[in-house]
Amino acid sequence: MGAEYLLDATDEESRYLSHNNDVTDEGYQQFVSPITSAVLIHQTPEQKGLDFGAGTGPVIAKVLADNHFKLDLYDPFFHNDVTLLEQQYDFIVCCEVMEHFYYPDKEFALLKRLLKPKGRLYCMTDLYRDNIDFANWYYQNDNTHVFFYHQNSLNYIKQQFDFSALTIDGRLITLTN
Repeated sequence: MGAEYLLDATDEESRYLSHNNDVTDEGYQQFVSPITSAVLIHQTPEQKGLDFGAGTGPVIAKVLADNHFKLDLYDPFFHNDVTLLEQQYDFIVCCEVMEHFYYPDKEFALLKRLLKPKGRLYCMTDLYRDNIDFANWYYQNDNTHVFFYHQNSLNYIKQQFDFSALTIDGRLITLTN
């Protein structure tokens, strides 16, 4: 996508502020449950986690905090502490964020660098499938969604960034360092 089609930072932030991200909303907690369930199964509260793209309502961090986990929050608009990007993590959650990456190669290189050996990156997005009519696909209607993923592109990311494993379970994508 050409840069002329990308939103400027003010318009992008305004769009994110229009989301209703109430961390106490049970429906919102259920929506993120593929990630929170995976973290609860595969990680321990002693491990260091990062919510990358935490947004205005870091519901994953709240649900996991209720289970004695502590996650650092990073978001370029709402939790912009770049010192967090100088650390390494046992796991990173990235919920409904990767479709917003203007430069996925740079973002995945960063996420890979932020993971400790054997660390896990838990992402959630709606994958494009060959049977989807793109012109009528609801997911492409959001003008902040600038990159769409297919199983083939995820396999490429696994290989390109030397992740040891890729698991796709519905909307949940797990990449292991």
